[in-house]
Amino acid sequence: MPTYQYACTACSHEFEAIQSFSDDSLTICPACSGEIRKIYSAVGVVFKGSGFYKTDSVAKKTTGESTTPAPATPVTPAAAAPATAAPKAD
Repeated sequence: MPTYQYACTACSHEFEAIQSFSDDSLTICPACSGEIRKIYSAVGVVFKGSGFYKTDSVAKKTTGESTTPAPATPVTPAAAAPATAAPKAD
């Protein structure tokens, strides 16, 4: 169950309460019976493993490596035909 932080608007008393997600928020300060408000703060979450960081999906670049593919050379019919051996003249 999550722990929620509360602060009183009248006496500045701060406290924590363990509540279920379905429970209603507290409204009365246990110290002075004044009105309280919920305090929201950053949650400490650590994601471990690959795929959680921006740098995990970035392609690794090395010096001299081109990011664009080399242009394809056109194939001519003469270049595509297999070479045949010419008869030798004796």
